[in-house]
Amino acid sequence: MDLLDDPVPGSNTPEFSVSEIAGRVKKLIEGELGWVRIKGEVGRVVLARSGHLYFDLKDERNVLSCMTWKGQVPELGTMPEEGMEVVAEGRMTASGFQSKFSLNAQRIAIAGEGALMALLEKRKKALAAEGLFDAERKKPLPYLPEVIGVVTSPQGAVIRDILHRLRDRFPRKVLIWPVAVQGAACAPEVARAIAGFNALTPGGAMPRPDLLIVARGGGSVEDLWGFNEEVVARAAAASDIPLISAVGHETDTTLIDFVSDQRAPTPTAAAEIAVPVRHELAAWVEQAGGRMAASLSTSLVRRTQRLRDLARALPRPDALVEGPRQRLDVLGDRLGPALIAGVQRRRVRLSDVSGTLRPAVLTRQMRSEQQRLNTMSDRLSPALARIAARRREQLEARVARFAPRLLIQDTDQARARFDAVRGRLQAIGTHQIEQLRARLDAMDRLRETLSYKATLARGYAVVRGGGEIVTTRATAETATALEIEFADGRLKLGGTTQPKAKSKPPEQGSLF
Repeated sequence: MDLLDDPVPGSNTPEFSVSEIAGRVKKLIEGELGWVRIKGEVGRVVLARSGHLYFDLKDERNVLSCMTWKGQVPELGTMPEEGMEVVAEGRMTASGFQSKFSLNAQRIAIAGEGALMALLEKRKKALAAEGLFDAERKKPLPYLPEVIGVVTSPQGAVIRDILHRLRDRFPRKVLIWPVAVQGAACAPEVARAIAGFNALTPGGAMPRPDLLIVARGGGSVEDLWGFNEEVVARAAAASDIPLISAVGHETDTTLIDFVSDQRAPTPTAAAEIAVPVRHELAAWVEQAGGRMAASLSTSLVRRTQRLRDLARALPRPDALVEGPRQRLDVLGDRLGPALIAGVQRRRVRLSDVSGTLRPAVLTRQMRSEQQRLNTMSDRLSPALARIAARRREQLEARVARFAPRLLIQDTDQARARFDAVRGRLQAIGTHQIEQLRARLDAMDRLRETLSYKATLARGYAVVRGGGEIVTTRATAETATALEIEFADGRLKLGGTTQPKAKSKPPEQGSLF
């Protein structure tokens, strides 16, 4: 036996407990790797009841477990979905309890425009299957909305273009709901703005819009991605107020364009769709009035001619009375002999009756009638007394009802009713006068708006030569003197002073 034993291989290697080695591995992974960016396809996704998010990142050979704590979920930027290709950023960590390492993902972004378009196509198919793109559910736009709600950023050229276009075409009341138009806050703010406008009470202190415009300028797919979120599409589909989407340029398409009631290629086009042109509308009304007057005149002429045609078909007045006149002549000829025959018949009858009227018979009849008259007179006095007493009682009862106090009371009540009716009539008259005065003021404002004087106030001018409107350069060159009318007066150029011509409304093309 040797004095010194040969050492056993590995006998001087330090020993670790399971917890110690797990801690060493955890420190090694977190210290060596730290913050990393990992690209992969999202596999299983689980949102726990506690609010923590667990999902897998995989490629063709390996799978990496990932978790995001409840407080980190709102900051992710993009919620992972199974099959989505993403780039996850976070810190690597290890769990000694399960001998596993994983990624604490704190930010997630979709990897590339191709993945974005694939995700967009997937969402589009899902929403189309639910019927949110159907034309039957789209609401018609109001022809002339009183209040327009605009969901956009208060900064930038979009809101200025919309307001400028509305002011040029037909000024309306505009409510602006400021939102972020890109980034993580875009989708929830736009959805809340649409729901907020719909929650307003019609006729309340804050008027409820009759039409909504969701607008944003152009940009890349990533910049417009907030309008491709499902929450925005569902909010637009659930809107009871008709909605126009004007997101991006004409070639840009987002999910909100498919669910909105109408899509506008640009924000300016959305303003043009929202309201008609006031001057064109006034001209159309005037043309319609002219056509109506012409139609009425034509109808009256046609009816007058029809009446004349029918009158010619009627018989002559002499022909209508000719037959009755002949019958009257025949009956007039027969009247004289008929009267003579009637008198003779009545004379014969009188003779027959008078033969029976002897004095004795008349005396007996007179005595009989005298006795009947006496009997009736004896009965008449008590009856008259009873009737007089009854009438006296009725008269006293009526006199009692017509006491002065009751008459005064009835008179006061009638006077009070008369005063109430007079007050209502006076209030109604005052109200009608105020309405007519307001209508007159509105028509006066419309007259001033349609007058060419308002156009002069915006910087235009009217050019006249020889008292006539000058509309071409050739006419201006041949004129001996020109007169230019501005908003604050007229200026004469060249020639001698001419009498001021009667002002006429300028023709089209005479303002500059």
